[in-house]
Amino acid sequence: MEAKVEKIETNVVKLEIRVEAEKFDAALTKAYNKNKGRYNIPGFRKGKVPMAMVKKFYGVEVFYDEAINFAIDASYPAALQEQNIRPVDQPQVDIVELGEGKELVYTATVTTYPTVELGEYKGLDIKKPSYEVVEEEIEKQIKEAQEKNARIETKESGKIAKGDIAVIDFKGYIDGTAFEGGEGNDYPLEIGSGTFIDDFEDQLIDLEIGTKKEVKVSFPENYGKEELNGKPAMFEVTIKGIKAKELPELDDEFAKEVSEFDTFAEYKESIKKNLADANEARAEREFEEAVITSIIETSKMELPEVMLTKEIDNMMKDLEGRLQYQGLSLDQYMEFTGNTTEKMRDFMKENAERKVKADIILEEVAKAENVKATEEQLNVRALELGKIYGPKDPKKMANILIRSQKAMIERDIVIENTLKLLKESCK
Repeated sequence: MEAKVEKIETNVVKLEIRVEAEKFDAALTKAYNKNKGRYNIPGFRKGKVPMAMVKKFYGVEVFYDEAINFAIDASYPAALQEQNIRPVDQPQVDIVELGEGKELVYTATVTTYPTVELGEYKGLDIKKPSYEVVEEEIEKQIKEAQEKNARIETKESGKIAKGDIAVIDFKGYIDGTAFEGGEGNDYPLEIGSGTFIDDFEDQLIDLEIGTKKEVKVSFPENYGKEELNGKPAMFEVTIKGIKAKELPELDDEFAKEVSEFDTFAEYKESIKKNLADANEARAEREFEEAVITSIIETSKMELPEVMLTKEIDNMMKDLEGRLQYQGLSLDQYMEFTGNTTEKMRDFMKENAERKVKADIILEEVAKAENVKATEEQLNVRALELGKIYGPKDPKKMANILIRSQKAMIERDIVIENTLKLLKESCK
């Protein structure tokens, strides 16, 4: 095999690859052996037709497609390795010359991994942020737990107050015409929750059971449905019932009910600790992002469009998966939000570009600093994953993962070790 490289443009090269005649002839024989059971020639049992007879009846060209694929599969990876080329997509292959007893000559045009000129990455003047837990955050979480565990009591009489649940029938109109999706019966609406648009909920305060009211509101400009965006609307509302929340006392019994703790003081302290842990994770995440951003800004690279396209594809698949988990399809989401696939992909482009650049930067720094994953780190990570994917026998699953997913696990650890090195080097 012989390969020559021609640079076509930035991050695009064309390889001319020559496969020796004897190797191409061997590929022809391999193609015959794979397909000989398909040929029916009088006087021969199926699968027993000699290659020479198949060529006589059908022509040697009948083997070309399979033989070309066999020859390319064997020679293309070797050519990439020989020329130290790292592709980021599938090549465009063009056959230049082929024939039985001849060299196979073909070209492979491929987009390559970008060349990176690393900027300053050690000793960066970046400080890790710090976030304190404030009492309001603790009280907010306690209040949410209190709300979730409230008892709901039906009011036999009285007026709607903020915090009550109004059971309503409603029907919406725009310019006197009822619109699709604007009607509901026996709908439980918590007053003050912000569930309905504009000041709809406030207009129900002080109404009594049996009251009918015309509620006038305006849809937001970006509501998500073209026929409703920015439009004034009128809702006919009937108050069917009123329910009040009775909040539990914030005491030790409440703590036992909503947590694993025996006292309210312990429960409150656990909330504070969880918030502190969340703040630390946030600070660490922002620190990492600041470090990576700084390196990206001082480094030079020209990203191939195909890398951005692939990353956006991955982001779209991730979005679709999360929507399916919530019981929605991508088409339904687009309809609800007024988006299109093209708009979503365009919206994702900036984040995709940063993600790809960050991955490349970390990989280049890891190479420059010779960052490795230790055997101990690999085993620990594999066991952690084993506990998730094979809880009945984590060690057995860890061994399977080491054999089948070692490269992926190793890469994740190398990236983590690289980030640690960068952060520890900051001034």
